[in-house]
Amino acid sequence: MERITLVQHLRRQEMKIQGASGEFTSLMNEILVASKIISAAVNKAGIGEDILGLTGKTNVQGEEVQKLDEYANKTFIKIIGQSGHVCAIASEEDPEPILIATQEGGGKYIFMMDPLDGSSNIDVNVSIGTIFSIYRKKSKGSMTLDEDLLQRGDQQVAAGYIIYGSSTMFVYTVGESVFGFTLDPELGEFFLSHDDMKIPETGDIYSANEGNRAHWSEGQKQVVEYFKESDDATRRPYKLRYIGSLVSDFHRTLLKGGIFMYPRDATSPDGKLRFSYEAAPLSFIVENAGGRASTGDQRILSLQPTQIHQRVPLYIGSKKDVKTAEDILKKYS
Repeated sequence: MERITLVQHLRRQEMKIQGASGEFTSLMNEILVASKIISAAVNKAGIGEDILGLTGKTNVQGEEVQKLDEYANKTFIKIIGQSGHVCAIASEEDPEPILIATQEGGGKYIFMMDPLDGSSNIDVNVSIGTIFSIYRKKSKGSMTLDEDLLQRGDQQVAAGYIIYGSSTMFVYTVGESVFGFTLDPELGEFFLSHDDMKIPETGDIYSANEGNRAHWSEGQKQVVEYFKESDDATRRPYKLRYIGSLVSDFHRTLLKGGIFMYPRDATSPDGKLRFSYEAAPLSFIVENAGGRASTGDQRILSLQPTQIHQRVPLYIGSKKDVKTAEDILKKYS
């Protein structure tokens, strides 16, 4: 069986596009390099390097910054920023995007990221990850404008995530298909391990932080009660699985089916997850794998963001399970 590396796969995909310049493939290769560096750091955390624990800083989201958070953020900014292929980098960790003027070597792409999702789980050795999204610059000229940074999710050129767990996986899509690559630590190469990933139409797992139940709407409570009910025809009750690391919960949902929910509630009326860095890229992936992603009443990829750190509710996973949740929410709205 032929072993295909991520770089080989990207080049083969590029050859299918008439007039492709190679810039996108080169940018993806830079993301690949950064992910290997972070994977190595994660695997060595706690062994002779002072990279575990808090920095003592608080990010723009009001969250305490882990040392690995900061390390991952700086690594991506340095490598992607010097690639010559992006005109802006937006990170969950930074209050404002980093703008790279065209005359200073900026390119035609916008790179957005959650550099290390699930960082609160770092110290307890739970899988964590990087989520990224790529858009094409829309405006003319050297300046990067709001119309470039605040694009709808369905205008993404590519999206993906890297999960650092028992193995390191790189999952990405440029539309239509989703591909997964697993890092061979001996060779230092990502090899194709999951070709044309498809999420089941229904699953048997629901994922939600039930510790927030007291703050949920009646509709959200009824959604969870539905998945807990016994019904052989619909394979209920579903099993509850909630890791608290979005990349890990999403990765399981993508492979096994089911639904992940982070609804709006009394303490987070606009939702908790970030549109640009979490909801939009994961929604782009799940839709291209045959799934569905919603705020509960609207398709995530149809949203027009108005702020770079905008938050949204998220229901994501198997097409039929998400639709069921939407129908129940609508009934109680």
